[in-house]
Amino acid sequence: MNKRPAAVAATALGLALTLAACSDNGDRADSTGSSAASGTTVSHIHGLGLDPADQRLYVATHEGVYTTGAKGEPELVGDSKDDFMGFTVADGNTFYASGHPTSGGNKGLIKSTDAGKTWKSLSLSGESDFHALDYAHGTIYGYDATNGLLRTTKDGTAWKDGARLDALDIAVSPQDPSLVLATTAEGVARSTNAGKTFAKGQEPVMAFLSWAAKDVLYGIDTSGGLNRSTDGGATWQKLSSVPGGQPQALTAVDAEHVLAATQTGVYESKDGGRTFTKRLTVASTGGH
Repeated sequence: MNKRPAAVAATALGLALTLAACSDNGDRADSTGSSAASGTTVSHIHGLGLDPADQRLYVATHEGVYTTGAKGEPELVGDSKDDFMGFTVADGNTFYASGHPTSGGNKGLIKSTDAGKTWKSLSLSGESDFHALDYAHGTIYGYDATNGLLRTTKDGTAWKDGARLDALDIAVSPQDPSLVLATTAEGVARSTNAGKTFAKGQEPVMAFLSWAAKDVLYGIDTSGGLNRSTDGGATWQKLSSVPGGQPQALTAVDAEHVLAATQTGVYESKDGGRTFTKRLTVASTGGH
């Protein structure tokens, strides 16, 4: 019987624990403390994005969507303090998200066309919580954590159900709409039929993925190590360690421009992950 090395098993366990933490719907009572309530700090980050309309940073969190103010401080967008889980910037001022209302339950798929100030429910309200969303090739790809499956939609209302799997994040090839990757406790799982089926995950284990350029796929492991693949995830090269340890989110803007959230901040690299600068301070809560 084959046995995985202890280090690999520990890494897989770390991802499994992160998966379990992210699947929690509900006790939202003051989990981030008074500093988050006052708007001075953020924590429990679930998504990052730059709006191509103005290059403004947006941060989806356990208690609303934030951007950076004039002095670099976190500033709540709109008035929603809902838990935003899956989050993706589709186009200028156009965002898709999911998560939980402050009153509990699931939001399904929601959409904003004013850069997060207001949101409209599109579908699956009360039924699904997408922990990962990706917009590519005119299609929304989502990992429905409530039901444990990959789903796709063109219009935001009519869904096609794909494979069932336990995943934390997904990434879609910018060149091939059929190539979808998912992070699992076994490693990166690959689908070549738009998520209908996935092959078994292959090491190394990654927590989050982002694929913004043809030959540059980024992955961040459970300890915050940033990795890059130029062959669609078949092989990986470690680039650096993002400050702050355990990751909370990862978004590649282009081949050289990367955003990563960890337990201490949102960090930005414009040189392909070689160096990072802090864009926003995060209040560490010890979990995703």
